[in-house]
Amino acid sequence: MIDAPENMEYPLGPWARAAAVVLWPSFVSAVLATAAFFSQVDPHVLHLATFPEWPISRELGYTLGFFMFWAVTALSSLFTLILLRTPAGQTAEGPAPDVPNHEAP
Repeated sequence: MIDAPENMEYPLGPWARAAAVVLWPSFVSAVLATAAFFSQVDPHVLHLATFPEWPISRELGYTLGFFMFWAVTALSSLFTLILLRTPAGQTAEGPAPDVPNHEAP
């Protein structure tokens, strides 16, 4: 058996961390949305009602549906990440300690 060090860290850069924060929850949400949607809707019937001239199999319908849900939930997570960003020199609690506060007391 291989023993791992107790303080093993996996440093991520800011872009990798942002990608993980956006893509992982959106992936899980897309899985749940796909399962809920396709438990009620047959992709073959949906294909016949929307694009009957295109040769879309059930498997391709499931795949397209999953990636559509993943794109929508990724955009939602990305929008949340953008809204949660703080301006430079700020913390979530207010101005950084080394930034002077120019407001009158």
